Amino acid sequence: MAFDIDKLNPEQREAVEAIHGPVLILAGAGTGKTRAVTCRIAYMVEQGIRPESILAVTFTNKAAEEMRERVAEMVSSQAARAMTICTFHSLCVRLLRQDIDKVGYKKNFSIASGSDQSGLIKQLIVKKGGANEKIKPAQVISAISAAKSKNIPLDEMEDELFASIAVAYQKELRARNALDFDDLLIQAEKLLTEHDEVRCKFREYFRYVTVDEFQDTNSQQMRLLQNLVGIPYNVCVVGDDDQSIYGWRGADVTNILQFEKFFENPKVIRLEANYRSSQHILTLANATIKNNPNRREKALRAMRPGGELPRLIAMNGDSEEAEFVATEIKNRHLDFETPWEHFAVLFRTNTQIRKMEEAMREHEIPYRLIGAQSFYDRREIKDLLAYLEIIVDGTADVPLLRILNTPPRGIGLNTAMVLVDEARVQDKSVWEIMLNEEFISGLSKKTGNAINEFVDFILTLQEKLDEQEPIADLFVELIAATGYDEWLYKQCKTEAEKNQRGEAIEELKESLQKLELGPEKLRAYIDKTALDSDKDDDDLDNKPGVTLITLHASKGLEYPNVYLVGLENGFIPHQRSLDEGTIDEERRLFYVGITRAKDNLCMTYCASRKKWGEEHLCEPSVFIKELPEDGYHYTDHAELMAQEADDDDMAALFRDMRS
Repeated sequence: MAFDIDKLNPEQREAVEAIHGPVLILAGAGTGKTRAVTCRIAYMVEQGIRPESILAVTFTNKAAEEMRERVAEMVSSQAARAMTICTFHSLCVRLLRQDIDKVGYKKNFSIASGSDQSGLIKQLIVKKGGANEKIKPAQVISAISAAKSKNIPLDEMEDELFASIAVAYQKELRARNALDFDDLLIQAEKLLTEHDEVRCKFREYFRYVTVDEFQDTNSQQMRLLQNLVGIPYNVCVVGDDDQSIYGWRGADVTNILQFEKFFENPKVIRLEANYRSSQHILTLANATIKNNPNRREKALRAMRPGGELPRLIAMNGDSEEAEFVATEIKNRHLDFETPWEHFAVLFRTNTQIRKMEEAMREHEIPYRLIGAQSFYDRREIKDLLAYLEIIVDGTADVPLLRILNTPPRGIGLNTAMVLVDEARVQDKSVWEIMLNEEFISGLSKKTGNAINEFVDFILTLQEKLDEQEPIADLFVELIAATGYDEWLYKQCKTEAEKNQRGEAIEELKESLQKLELGPEKLRAYIDKTALDSDKDDDDLDNKPGVTLITLHASKGLEYPNVYLVGLENGFIPHQRSLDEGTIDEERRLFYVGITRAKDNLCMTYCASRKKWGEEHLCEPSVFIKELPEDGYHYTDHAELMAQEADDDDMAALFRDMRS
């Protein structure tokens, strides 16, 4: 065996050696959960359990691959190949490939995902009369998935149009002998529930079952697990109810809170020795999470010394907040040679991103954005920046083609293709072709008029830019003249989406108000926004820079220095949870944020934030009151600025002395 059981702490060792009967391992943040789980699987093999009978299930391919690799380091290659370590969906495919014919499908079924689903839904939206409703396929797919996970019949979905599309979608999948990801779970559970011989076969085969991240399971996955595990219930589930933060997408925290209801008299083991964070940080985490009424009692304790006293800083506004975070990160990077990757900024919602991104760019700090859409990647921002770019330079084909018919103005796709083809023939830009009166006169009168009106509009704005008209004023004029905002809002399915898009436009206008006059300044601004837009989403782990990450996406990660921003009511906890009186999950989200920090935790809140161009007062988060006052150092922005001024004076003195 390639691991030394004596190197495990007492709780980890107890978890590793508990291989028979139902076991619940409550693994707090940073307590070495993965180590305990993988060692436990290796220990089973050492104890003579056949590798073929071992099944370990988790949620993502990445997590399954990591578990598989770590187990393979502890057992023989033959044993590693024999055991099954996979995701829930992979497990379901394995079950269904053998016996799906018993629930009416052919064994050569296909799996519909991604573009398959989107393409089919697009067709059905048109077929069901939703072409003018501006419905996005992703919205329908999400609604169908939610209904399936909650076991709601598709014809009983709240939105009638969505319901009719969903029913047609399911019939079409069935006709194609295809299943989507939700169907894999549904049909696997149905197979095991309705067919005793199949259930007995797989229970006999998988004698020892482990489920990781158990707090993220939904009711469907729980039923699947119950069907898969029979007497003597050799099932081990590993998770932390304090980190159950995915209720909004179907996760059911009662699975872990009421585990005894599903499997009687389990052995409950608590992993509370934390190897990640300082005791200062854990004191705050323990203090806040204990306020959740429905949880399994546990308290993290630090196993490593050091760490700074956490800080709570009251900021005047979101601009000051972003400037402070960026400045401190840059100073720590320069003064202590701390790698950029050792810093993370955690936030609750997309609306908090723009100011932080802008500050990072201003200070030339490399960053990677995880779990949220970059402000500069938003559709409305890309559209409006494309307008601004052709006002600077109409010969730029890419931005011109993006907004040529956005909003619709009678220059459709076919016309655009004609213009592009002619531009290639003449080796000119599309804009130059649009200025060619002879060519335009050869098009239909309606199309020609539409092109001429557009050209005149752009030429007018270009002239005003050359005449030093404020760029923000031009921006307002182009939105009013095109009706872009009204057109955009009509496509929004919810008031929240409309507000988000409206706020983004307002944020862009505010940033333009800071620009000096003239085409050169606007050109430089557009170039600057484009510099960091080329992200490699598939290789974020290897991309250098400070991590800007949503609280939800941060789960499972850790950073030496964490800045938890926006500790205000409406952000954390989210306004919806305050309105509904359901802040338990938001408190767990706050707990997750705190426990990402290893050495340094800085929390901020603002007195006001800008929304739709106006200052809105903010309230400090209710969670702040739950933190022990002696557990953090409090300061406000004015005190901070005075301290920084003193530090600057001292640095200047030392420079003078050295010279």
